[in-house]
Amino acid sequence: MAKKAADREFVWLQCTECGDLNYRTSVRVKGGISEKIKDGMRKYSPRLRKHTMHKIKRK
Repeated sequence: MAKKAADREFVWLQCTECGDLNYRTSVRVKGGISEKIKDGMRKYSPRLRKHTMHKIKRK
């Protein structure tokens, strides 16, 4: 059975050090956003040229 688009939402991942919105991803919001994503993820920041913590930013 296919998942409905209403179960997912697009969010931006914002770098905590430079403030850039580097990544756009979809998260599942039906059962609540997982704690791993709420706490932040370490992703590559092209401006700083290193891995930094990125947190959810909704537009």
